[in-house]
Amino acid sequence: MDVTISLDNRYHVSPDGKVWSQAGMARSFWERYLDVFDNVHILARGVYVSAPKEDWQEVTGPNIRLHPLPNFVGPKEYLKQYNQLKATIHAAVPRQGAVIMRVGSQIANLFEDRLNKVKYPFGLEVIGDPYEVFAPGVVDHPLRTLFRWHFSRRLKKQCERAIGVAYVTRHSLQKRYPSKKHEASVSDVDLSSEAIRYFRPSTHFSTIELEASSIREHGRVFVNEGRFRVITVGSLAQMYKGIDVLIQATALCQQANFQLEVFVAGEGIYKNHLQRLAESLGVSNHIHFLGQVTPGKKIRELLDSGDLFVLPSRTEGLPRALIEAMARALPCIGSSVGGIPELLNESEMVKPGDPGALARKMQEVLANSSRMDALSKQNRVCAMDYMDSVLRARRRNFYGHIKSYMNSFDSQNNGIGGTYQS
Repeated sequence: MDVTISLDNRYHVSPDGKVWSQAGMARSFWERYLDVFDNVHILARGVYVSAPKEDWQEVTGPNIRLHPLPNFVGPKEYLKQYNQLKATIHAAVPRQGAVIMRVGSQIANLFEDRLNKVKYPFGLEVIGDPYEVFAPGVVDHPLRTLFRWHFSRRLKKQCERAIGVAYVTRHSLQKRYPSKKHEASVSDVDLSSEAIRYFRPSTHFSTIELEASSIREHGRVFVNEGRFRVITVGSLAQMYKGIDVLIQATALCQQANFQLEVFVAGEGIYKNHLQRLAESLGVSNHIHFLGQVTPGKKIRELLDSGDLFVLPSRTEGLPRALIEAMARALPCIGSSVGGIPELLNESEMVKPGDPGALARKMQEVLANSSRMDALSKQNRVCAMDYMDSVLRARRRNFYGHIKSYMNSFDSQNNGIGGTYQS
């Protein structure tokens, strides 16, 4: 059986037809679905380029294929591309096989419209929260309040309609977007093929998989030398990651004669704005914008060079960057949003959007070497829960349920829907 998966990512398509992505979403990511399904059809935006970016990896192969959608960035471009997007997405409903949508996602919303019209079942992987994405201070748009209400409501209904829902968090997304299902982990349930048609499982597994090489062999021992290296990683395409809050907190630390060097890995349209903010606060010499750092070895080297990882996000699902920092035995501070409370203790979190609280927390943690040593060991152990060997069985059980449901559905309906457009 094949599976069609929709998501909001963009993939680069080179002239030879090959598809490329950064390490986190390349072929190794999609091979997890091949543990259960025969072929994977990716429904996502395609950007046609003359050559792939340096260090990007190939996505497609004999069993993995991209069905590229028109590219768009932001609401205005979405509206311009709407008719073509709608036609391409509607044509992607398979005649047979499984459908899994990674949500919240505007692409998934269009896909669902067609799936509902032809009464085609779908599963979900909930990886983000539109209620937090459109929270005050996160997105600057005149329709932000309407978007927050509409997209949150839409995701709630999708979770109720889905034949199975997997969440990247253990609790937080489940509370806001409950599924209409029997409350049990898929791995704990053994159902007949008849019963499975009426069973809607809910489970959780991170889409973040750590290889053994990602986990540092041991914790760290810290020595307070009076100047500290702080690392943060995140997109600068929006203000989600709270880099502005970190810059303001750094200025407050400098005023208190607490010396920080902050290294920001990430790229996006707000980079110039953030650089100007650092200049206006007199800390431009202490904020180092590194641009996009290649996932894998280069990110690990950056994390290994730091004393503290800080993620002052205004919204999150389950942050990959934070888990990777924990895997390198790096003490971490984060904001109390999304899935971060499932990773950090309350004593290592602050409320989002509060530079004063963040500055105090950084000084409190960095000034205590024994606390830093303890956090190093604790974080490394926590990150081991995200190794592939831990997550694989739970994920395979969930995909297995979706496949069993669709086998029953296909046999009773003889296939419906459209065909793929090349």
